[in-house]
Amino acid sequence: MYGAEFAQIYDLIHQGRGKDYAHEARFVADLAREKAPDATSLLDVACATGSHLTAFADMFDTVAGVELSEPMVEMARRKLGDTVHLGDMRDFDLGTRFSVVTCMFGSIGHAMTEPELVAALSRFEAHLDEGGVVVVDPWWFDETFTPGHVSGDVCTVDGLTMARVSHAAREDDKSRMEVHYTVAHPDEGVRHFVETYLARLYTREQYEKAFVEAGLATEYVPEVQNGRGLFLAVRA
Repeated sequence: MYGAEFAQIYDLIHQGRGKDYAHEARFVADLAREKAPDATSLLDVACATGSHLTAFADMFDTVAGVELSEPMVEMARRKLGDTVHLGDMRDFDLGTRFSVVTCMFGSIGHAMTEPELVAALSRFEAHLDEGGVVVVDPWWFDETFTPGHVSGDVCTVDGLTMARVSHAAREDDKSRMEVHYTVAHPDEGVRHFVETYLARLYTREQYEKAFVEAGLATEYVPEVQNGRGLFLAVRA
């Protein structure tokens, strides 16, 4: 999951598929500042290659990122330097606090059990300034996940033609997404690789209970983020 081959094309394929990191970052920053109008610093957990974080850097005086995948950290550091840290959302400790802590793109779903979810949210709370806000873009809820969903895209960016085809299935209380990538370069030819992503399908109530256990009072903003919604949380 999130290996070196994927890290190399991550930004390009999302760019080609139309993902607007700057727009998403501005939307999240504006929501956060409704709760914490004087926010000056932001931590993005599970920051991948740092595309959201790069946009956040134009909106906050101080930014930092945490990411579990070493290839993703390597790519993010090319943009943001040592502000990106290798770490696990369940147990990282940067020794500092931030006005805003974000976790985007459904990454919180990689906390595979309820204790792991509480552990991750507790880490977010531990890195939060007084008066700060946590913003979590959840994975699909158990009740909104669509098993059998198939997606496919082909795009050309910076001389690479890339195809992405995915299939999503349910395995008990988890989603399993298998994604096939084909990458063609005029000089290097064609290569193909597969990544499989497992994520926990929590109910909305399970998320809200975990926030409470982590010492956070939350509200849910429906329909945004492609229908997954957002959680906004402050210290209880």
